[in-house]
Amino acid sequence: MKKRNEDYLLGFHSILEAINAGKTIDKVLIKKGLRGELFQECFRLIRHNNIPFQYVPSEKLNRISRTNHQGVIALVSAVDYFELTHLLPEVYEAGKEPFFLILDGITDIRNFGAIARSAESAGVDAIVLGKKNAASVNAEAVKISAGALTRIPVCRVTNIQESIKYLQESGLKIVGASEKTSEIYFTCQLTGPLGLVMGGEDKGLSDGSLKQVDTLVKIPMLGNISSLNVSVAAGILLFEVVRQRLK
Repeated sequence: MKKRNEDYLLGFHSILEAINAGKTIDKVLIKKGLRGELFQECFRLIRHNNIPFQYVPSEKLNRISRTNHQGVIALVSAVDYFELTHLLPEVYEAGKEPFFLILDGITDIRNFGAIARSAESAGVDAIVLGKKNAASVNAEAVKISAGALTRIPVCRVTNIQESIKYLQESGLKIVGASEKTSEIYFTCQLTGPLGLVMGGEDKGLSDGSLKQVDTLVKIPMLGNISSLNVSVAAGILLFEVVRQRLK
């Protein structure tokens, strides 16, 4: 499916201008084998600003746009990102008990948008996701979220496990959703400063996150299907937090 024009930038000059102007870029797609001085200049700026990039065949670039892209396309975020280390103190200073949602490897944009919609409705203070192995925060994601992504802060971090550690050191209890536990979600105390971690569609929580979290919880399954769609599971857990906080 072709992406809409506001979701991407084509060519070296437009990407260089956008980076220098501080525009938020999700990822840069680079044609395999690309060479030249302009490419080197652009690549140095991409690395300097820690912008995720990926080498792809020219066919993938052509599927996005048939316009002359010079072998490089930048996928542009539809929202501005927040710094986790700046946002958390602001939540505490506002007199709130922080409630953060950490997405560890969720790549499907439909799941991401649906989760963001539930998170905003549940009063989540921010969504934390990785710079790599994460769904793009583009116009389609905003639409799927029913606009929730324009109202809830999103923090894009380099390392999920380091961010979990920071939240723990800042007083948050970190609870991960996983089938690799015997604790049912509604028996776990989910009040107080909290971070809820949801894993990717295929593998669930990464090994690093499994080791890092304070507690694992699961949703009991009584049928023959052993797992739920991650957006459905996230909704169940998010509103269990709401239920316990309102109790």
